[in-house]
Amino acid sequence: MVRAVSGSPLRRPASYERCPVSLARIAVPALILLAAGGCSRTGDIEASGGGAGITAVRTACPIVAVPAGTGDITLFNPPASRDAAAIDVTAALTNVQSTCNDAGDQVVTNVTFDVLARRAQPGPARTVTFPYFITVVRGGNAVVAKRVHQIAVQFGDGQLRAQASGQASTSIDRAAATLPQDVRERLTRRRRAGEEAAAMDPLADPAVRGAVAAATFEALVGFQLTEDQLKYNVTR
Repeated sequence: MVRAVSGSPLRRPASYERCPVSLARIAVPALILLAAGGCSRTGDIEASGGGAGITAVRTACPIVAVPAGTGDITLFNPPASRDAAAIDVTAALTNVQSTCNDAGDQVVTNVTFDVLARRAQPGPARTVTFPYFITVVRGGNAVVAKRVHQIAVQFGDGQLRAQASGQASTSIDRAAATLPQDVRERLTRRRRAGEEAAAMDPLADPAVRGAVAAATFEALVGFQLTEDQLKYNVTR
């Protein structure tokens, strides 16, 4: 079971893990392996001088990020206009930080962030509310949980700038973020130069790649944009 929930700050990960990663096909697998759980704790697996790979630190905690195009929002007046002169308020989601508790059966990640807003013209005190989302993505493309919240930014009388802080949390079953033992063994098997196994990347096997993807989670936070707002962000 995977769910997105509100929560309070949590401590940092209890266990970091290491796994040798083949240098072949590193562009995609390296990112995947950084998040997939199931390898031994720090110190159990060490890189050796004769090994044919690198050692990556991994945990069962999800990768936390802001999806492209959702890190800022622009409000227009009138709303249908897209003229620069019609820009009313802009806001950016920044200073994204996370803490993760992976000690139990549930891997709970708390995400905090700031919203920095600016209005085009000074005026009386004003509150502007922005919607934002927290979502859990599995395997790079499957949304398994999503929740939308609101954050209010308060402009003081005559002020052009305002700031607010927000937070949200995700909870993921540790078992779902853990690699099967046979896949872990294939990924961590020591490979030495000159041996046949050294030339064989286990991630070239679709079954291994699928297992790694299935154990990979991301916690994504951003503004909940309308279709027109997202189009404006990616085409301006």
